[in-house]
Amino acid sequence: MKRIGMLTSGGDCQGLNSTLRGVAKALYEEYGKEIEIYGFRDGYRGLIEGDVRLMSPRDFSGILTVGGTILGTSRQPFKNMRDKDENGVDKVTKMIATYNKMELDCLVILGGNGTTKTANLLREEGLNVISLPKTIDNDLWGTEVTFGYQTAMDIATDVIDKIHSTATSHSRVFLVEIMGHGAGWLTLTAGLAGGADIILIPEIPYDLNSVCKKLEERRKHGHSFTIVAVAEGAISVEEAAMSKKEFKASRAAMTDPSISFKLARELGEMCGQEIRVVNPGHFQRGGGPDAYDRILTTRLGTGAARLIKHKQYGNMVAIRNNQIVAVPLSEVAGKLKTVPVDHDLIQAARDIGISFGDEKPEKKEKKDKKKDKDKKTDKEKKD
Repeated sequence: MKRIGMLTSGGDCQGLNSTLRGVAKALYEEYGKEIEIYGFRDGYRGLIEGDVRLMSPRDFSGILTVGGTILGTSRQPFKNMRDKDENGVDKVTKMIATYNKMELDCLVILGGNGTTKTANLLREEGLNVISLPKTIDNDLWGTEVTFGYQTAMDIATDVIDKIHSTATSHSRVFLVEIMGHGAGWLTLTAGLAGGADIILIPEIPYDLNSVCKKLEERRKHGHSFTIVAVAEGAISVEEAAMSKKEFKASRAAMTDPSISFKLARELGEMCGQEIRVVNPGHFQRGGGPDAYDRILTTRLGTGAARLIKHKQYGNMVAIRNNQIVAVPLSEVAGKLKTVPVDHDLIQAARDIGISFGDEKPEKKEKKDKKKDKDKKTDKEKKD
């Protein structure tokens, strides 16, 4: 009898249920009645506390299009995994004890960066682990795309699409805040697909003067509105020059609800335009997966089942060159996949006039010198 444990950890997103379904259905097809699948409730918490239930094929029926996770999820920060309780026992020790007590053959873990670091920690402790890449941020190293990302992009794009009409009607500047703390994939692609005029992402620190200049240029050329897609992790050039400690202190002292509200306030004071903020927040994680994510999660889930069959543990199931592959957890854990500043998507955006807030506005003195030089040249030509 093969015994497999499964859990979903970290933030929820579209595709968790369809991934669980892909893994389970493939395993049931392969092993029939010779397999038992156990679901841990609320992620690593369930593994720590032994909160688990035996699943049946019926549990995985009808969940392909359902959002959220049938197992529940929670956040268990990686940095706290070795913290000891009142009995001197840490969370890792408890998880190992649960795994061994249940005599599991493998633990299948669905999650993002923090979840994957813990999965690798369990691998280092000798547990048979397979992970699956989940995050709407698409920032997990080792895979070209994570499940949940495409659906979240569709939602964020739809928000930007719908803002256009009200922005045009009222001649306003709208800042749409898109999820993504350390990487700007979601903001970049949603901004590009939604026709944003300015896109601000963590990888390219913005200059407030540059953003203001873009707003003024659009107004000067007859565009009464502007759409700005802002990643929740966007930073200014001043913040980029700070140390990590200084940056954290600066953000902790920030009185605005988020970076978009701070930016709106500063731009309003500098440019004198009417500015509004739209924050779709957790809507971006909600609902069921779109067609792309349903297919992707089925492929990833069945890929995990194949790894279990061949006992290829210690890997994350990934997609590269449109092929499902196994990537060692040791190569994935702790690595963030950010947007390269020379990525072709960024170049394409620049080519059609989208600003990233990093253009250096010409100083008035330089402009005046250029004008004087041009006048002098014209005079010389006449002479």
